[in-house]
Amino acid sequence: MSDQNLYRGATRGVATARLREMLELARAKGGLSIGEALEAMGPTSIAFTILFLAIPALTPIPGPFGMVFGTALALVSLQIVAGGRKVWLPAVVRDRQVSFAALDLVVGHAVPVIARVEKVVRAGRLELFTGPKVQALLGIPVFLLAVVIALPIPFGNILPVFSLVVLAVALMERDGLVTLIGLLLTSATIGVTVALLHFIKAMLVAAY
Repeated sequence: MSDQNLYRGATRGVATARLREMLELARAKGGLSIGEALEAMGPTSIAFTILFLAIPALTPIPGPFGMVFGTALALVSLQIVAGGRKVWLPAVVRDRQVSFAALDLVVGHAVPVIARVEKVVRAGRLELFTGPKVQALLGIPVFLLAVVIALPIPFGNILPVFSLVVLAVALMERDGLVTLIGLLLTSATIGVTVALLHFIKAMLVAAY
């Protein structure tokens, strides 16, 4: 499926526009490293970095994508808590090459989810929850969601990635109401994950 079909009907929000630009660059170069993909967006915001590192976990690509990107998200979240304005990633993550085909697949799975969130955001709502201090505090739920993504739980990435998408888009568009919704989703995600871990533990105990 071509990226033209993937974007058909998508909203023209900040996130989808940036992903579209990145995909065009990846097509021209035959792929990008993670560092190149982030740099291609210009001055990379914390919010876009969260979004970009979260969405691969939605994609059915073979390999430890959840562990790799979940670990990278955890590192980013600690920088958010520390008040960092520029994202640092280790070379093993920053220099990881991703083919155009893989990026096309990742973006294709992510755009419908992101577009749904972009339809409800409104810039300027509850501005109290969009400032730098709130962004620093959001590093804590981002860290918890990153840990969940890194865990090898079957089908366990959907809720945490969706929660991260909501938080990232809310930060980009400066919508405090949607930020609060993202925090509620984070709480629900943590609760569901704890329940799943208890269930898996009970199944393993019963098996032995």
